Amino acid sequence: MIHPFLQSTLRELQVFLHSRRFWGTFAAIILLFAVTGPYGTMESMAFGERLAYWLTLHALAWAIAILCAVAAERLLREVIVSMFARMMTGSLIAALPIGFAIGLVDYVFTGETTTLQSGLQRALFAVPLCALFCLLTYMAMSQKIAEAAVPEEASPGASILDRLKPENRGPLLRLSVQDHYTEVVTGRGRELVLLRFADALKETAATPGLRVHRSHWVADAHVESLKRDNGRLQILTRDGTEIPVSRSYAEDVRRRFT
Repeated sequence: MIHPFLQSTLRELQVFLHSRRFWGTFAAIILLFAVTGPYGTMESMAFGERLAYWLTLHALAWAIAILCAVAAERLLREVIVSMFARMMTGSLIAALPIGFAIGLVDYVFTGETTTLQSGLQRALFAVPLCALFCLLTYMAMSQKIAEAAVPEEASPGASILDRLKPENRGPLLRLSVQDHYTEVVTGRGRELVLLRFADALKETAATPGLRVHRSHWVADAHVESLKRDNGRLQILTRDGTEIPVSRSYAEDVRRRFT
């Protein structure tokens, strides 16, 4: 059986492999560099050699950046909440190996050897490019990457409490959507779980409760009262939290809690 970390990482990598936008952007950049010949390649290389050079360099650099970004996105979930921040961390780290990878490509095509100093200089030059790469990737593909990163649906009868740290496991009070996560609130604390809200709801069967909004579920025992704020129905929970109620769920909420 493949380890869950590898399963999630492979799914995220497949987002890139199956993205036409990604490959279209890659091809356009290669063509742009081959035609314009930046960094002296116009004068030192014929078009065919220039095309091969930039194709090799970008393929290697992009592969390193993607691997580092995806690995960081997966490994840093317990440390950094924001997916963008995790990917950016990985992308910036990628600048170091990319700097020496560029040196390797230069050696193959020009015979120029890479020293520690020149490799570090290339890495420093790659930092803003890696940051830009991460920004564009996140803007274009963040939703698909997040969906790929979500663990596969749990088996029937699973409890969402089993996904929490032991110290946070207690009576289930409510669930809420937070970015690409589901926030789980119990009688002992709260925790963000990387799980689709719809799948999280399937793991609440052991606790009587009701979905009251597209982004909120509340346990029956946690409801204190109903109230209205500017004409909008809300649930007041026993810890003082006000949960909005969608119009589509309002009738069910009134029938259940009044």
